[in-house]
Amino acid sequence: MNAASIFKLMSARKRFNENHPKFEAFLRTVFSRPIEEGTVMEFTVTRPGEEPLTANIRVQQSDLELLQELKELMGQAGSYNHEL
Repeated sequence: MNAASIFKLMSARKRFNENHPKFEAFLRTVFSRPIEEGTVMEFTVTRPGEEPLTANIRVQQSDLELLQELKELMGQAGSYNHEL
């Protein structure tokens, strides 16, 4: 990733956190300890005027490997700026 892309991503993240301050705290709490295989994650989307849609996943080892790779990628991006 080049520096301009990192800066754009960091600006978008800052704006997202300003718009949704509780979400970052939620994620910090969820990821304050490792996600274990067998953990169930549930997602609900409610569009205006529609019934909620809910799905869930039971975390598998391959999911944990993907999360680790994403974490490492974010760590590399963070080497440009410690706030990421």
